[in-house]
Amino acid sequence: MATEGAPPEFKLALDSTAVPHGPDGIGESPFDFTAAPEAMEYPSELGDDPAIALRRTLGMFATGVTVITTSAHDEVHGMTANAFMSASLNPPLVLISIDRRAKMCNLLHEGDRYGVSILGEHQTEMSDRFAGRADEGVPQPAFEMVRETPLVEGALAHFVARVDRTYYAGDHSLFLGHVEYARHNEGAPLLYHGGQYERLGKVEPVVPELPAGLLPPLLAAGEECSFADGEQIVKLGEIGDQLFVILDGAVILRRPGHPDKRLEAGSYFGEVGALSGQPRVSDAIADGAVSCVAVHSDALKSVLAGSPEAAWEMLGSLAQRVREA
Repeated sequence: MATEGAPPEFKLALDSTAVPHGPDGIGESPFDFTAAPEAMEYPSELGDDPAIALRRTLGMFATGVTVITTSAHDEVHGMTANAFMSASLNPPLVLISIDRRAKMCNLLHEGDRYGVSILGEHQTEMSDRFAGRADEGVPQPAFEMVRETPLVEGALAHFVARVDRTYYAGDHSLFLGHVEYARHNEGAPLLYHGGQYERLGKVEPVVPELPAGLLPPLLAAGEECSFADGEQIVKLGEIGDQLFVILDGAVILRRPGHPDKRLEAGSYFGEVGALSGQPRVSDAIADGAVSCVAVHSDALKSVLAGSPEAAWEMLGSLAQRVREA
């Protein structure tokens, strides 16, 4: 997840700064680095900067997203990175690559421990925070300590490794770590591809159509609204007070630990939150341009009270959705 200039980092209770060079001696290797005999060739449409062209091309390699952590002077230091790989099973070795200008590079020495937290698909905000892009109001991260090493709570997988060797690699240093601790949880990973977050491509089509008797009064009681491609319609965890009926387009429902669901025109979502006032259990994101009718909870309850037969139909529809889930 490379960026222009010094790599962004997250550091708890310390000023987020980067140093221009790693410590003396870091990355020393018995192997000589031999430069390529010719300049890298790339198509002109990628621009004039070969580093940018290389970054864009490397971005086509889909990776997971990790947070690299260590502790120093009783404080937690961490940064988002996708340059992580398994190096050996016997002995158990992993490898991370850190920009030599990053403070993290200055903190890791042979014999020190570092943590690797592989993020789940629901942890984009966590990734942004450790990359220095956190929005205001995002909660502080929580850590658990394993072998005196901080690990991000709620991550999909955790490793603690002790630095076995360091190697110079141009503008980066490679840290080969001997794994001392490994654990994983159930769930789907957060992916990174082409400069943006991605998720596993599991989308289940769902068509929970409204009962015929409910559609006219709901449309009359609601307000029409539209959303652009990729726009968030409802957010996980927010208090719900509206049901949405899709008039045109499609909506992706994204719930942590579950496959994405795709709702098309004639479908509805948000009914549980609208009826109960409880927090949303999933994100709803426009898949292309979307037109909806938003029905507030008071109007929804009024419509259901005025049409008991249609209310029973809706209850049966909800029961079917629960059964399918």
